[in-house]
Amino acid sequence: MGLSKTEQFTDEEILIARFAKALGHPARIAILRVLLERKACICGDIVDELPLSQSTVSQHLKELKEAGLIQGDIDGKKVCYCINEQVWKQAQETLGILFQSYTASDTSCC
Repeated sequence: MGLSKTEQFTDEEILIARFAKALGHPARIAILRVLLERKACICGDIVDELPLSQSTVSQHLKELKEAGLIQGDIDGKKVCYCINEQVWKQAQETLGILFQSYTASDTSCC
């Protein structure tokens, strides 16, 4: 299989795919819910909330951070994570436009 041909897709399609990938695991959804509830959180606190190891939580935090949905500030040896408000709003808008573009029809798909 060749390289990904992302240049054949619009910037919006690439952005939606990036957000969808980041949201594509239940552990990441759980992490986001913890951050939404607490506003900010140290990785160890997230580990205490979820049935996952520290290394697994860290890997999921990395994916969320790469998508821009969260940001982390280093405080000594700890990293405090929170929702990246600007990107969060962008994700809400972009995904909302995609889902709102569907209109129900009277005919069956299959």
